[in-house]
Amino acid sequence: MGQTDLPVLRTQRLVLRPLAAGDAEDVFAYCSDPDVARYISGRPSTRAESWSRLLRYIGHWQALSFGYWVVEDRVTGQYLGEVGLADYKRDMTPSIERWPEMGWVLAPHAQGRGLATEAVAAALDWSDRMLASERTVCLMDPGHRASIRVAAKNGFVERCSGELGGSPVLIMERLKPAT
Repeated sequence: MGQTDLPVLRTQRLVLRPLAAGDAEDVFAYCSDPDVARYISGRPSTRAESWSRLLRYIGHWQALSFGYWVVEDRVTGQYLGEVGLADYKRDMTPSIERWPEMGWVLAPHAQGRGLATEAVAAALDWSDRMLASERTVCLMDPGHRASIRVAAKNGFVERCSGELGGSPVLIMERLKPAT
């Protein structure tokens, strides 16, 4: 899949486009924010960790034909965060390896306005049309109430509790709607 073949999604307020190397500073800016990192890794990312994250997202599209999108304001083009699907081959209990993992993160200035719900809905609509998997999962810190609400609004239900890297995680799942 070449860079020009990658899907760009549009919603009422957002543009979702695959990440590119030129997004490195925006990725570092939000990944190094303690408020953003609190529920992801527990600590702000270094520049090198942010770069690795960006390359992992780009690599997903190249290797698997799905991945993460930049979430931008449709009017201003402002970088708001990221949303997408991944296969991280996580070493966790229980395993989720069979299903695409949905994820999202928005910069603090973009939170609380329903933008994550809108972006996740667009990504799931694309996934439902383009991917064969009948199930999508998402992982989150059990205390991240805002993300749990975003997941629930997009049809995810609690599947079980799990463990990742010695920490508890909530595993939610969504079945592809019948067509």
